[in-house]
Amino acid sequence: MDFSVPKEYVVYRNQVEAFATTELKSNIIDRDYQGEFSRDLWRKCGEFGLLGLASEPQYGGSHSEIDVLRAVFGMQGLGYGCNDVGLGIAINAHLWAVQMTISEFGNEDQKQRFLPRMASGDWIGAHGLSEDDAGSDVYSLKTSAVEVEGGYVLNGHKRLVTLAPVCDVAVVFANTNPTLGKWGITAFLVEHGMKGFTRLPVQHKMGLRTVPIGRLQFNDCFVPKENILGQVGAGWSISGYSLEYDRCCILSAKLGSMEKQVELAVDFTKKRKQFGTTINNFQAVSHRIASMKSRLEIAKLLLFKMAWMKQQGQSAMLDGAILKLFLSESYVESSMDMIRIFGGSGYLTQHGIERGLRDAIGGIIYAGTSDIQKNIIASHLGL
Repeated sequence: MDFSVPKEYVVYRNQVEAFATTELKSNIIDRDYQGEFSRDLWRKCGEFGLLGLASEPQYGGSHSEIDVLRAVFGMQGLGYGCNDVGLGIAINAHLWAVQMTISEFGNEDQKQRFLPRMASGDWIGAHGLSEDDAGSDVYSLKTSAVEVEGGYVLNGHKRLVTLAPVCDVAVVFANTNPTLGKWGITAFLVEHGMKGFTRLPVQHKMGLRTVPIGRLQFNDCFVPKENILGQVGAGWSISGYSLEYDRCCILSAKLGSMEKQVELAVDFTKKRKQFGTTINNFQAVSHRIASMKSRLEIAKLLLFKMAWMKQQGQSAMLDGAILKLFLSESYVESSMDMIRIFGGSGYLTQHGIERGLRDAIGGIIYAGTSDIQKNIIASHLGL
């Protein structure tokens, strides 16, 4: 067993961190308050190559092949160097739930039409699965797709869709044959501008305010047959594939954020004085940082293991659930520890500590709640 990291991955992580530190710094406090998504930062990420990590080079990919392990190293660097957690979530949702899905299941025409524009940052992708009555129970979806001459007519909606208000293309799951249950679900590539397809406005939320989340509406929306992704009835398999990658990678940037938290906490406690000494000398404080460091290192091992498994072409449903559960809950706990360590300063918006906690909370909900991850783990144990 070899835990050494290939040099090229370390180099790439450092390159991404340097890029994020110099190019992705912006007035995050104001943008968070306004709920503003920055297309300028998005395009910079496209120019750097971050938006091409889930495409092969002939379709605009930024490397000679899709390398999930290198990608998560890069995302760690992004999370460390960029203080906009919402941007990291947006990039990973665009990459793994949409771009990777098209890379795997799209035909040649679809790859040529969609992937280069997504890799460059000209187009933004969204993943439409959840509905009002199909959240954790995702396969109870009601969005219908009725076959007509030349394609299908979609009716229904999707909710809580990352990047929905600004997307150019959405992978949408609809029911083409309700009598078949999950085997009657089909995936469609729905493009902005198609008649009957509406991107509803941004929904305001507790955290992650710099990534737009909203609803997609379909009212007699005609989608041509050439925009069917995979085969009719293959939507359940496609969604399972995309969710596995989503759980593996969507939180990868938060690993870098957790690394930054530890460094900030150590530095702060060595300077902050109370009762005649710096607070790092108080065991209650130092133990919190020790717990933060422990969570970081365990999450790192889980993330890199799962990325390696996907790199080897292995199924990682169980490992993905464990990773998603542990990393999301750990980020919340460490963000709460940051508030306690920084005290009143951590509660003030100007220091950015309280935003970390607000942004962390979403991680225990999106891409499958913590309870859903526990259900998956339990089912793999035969429970």
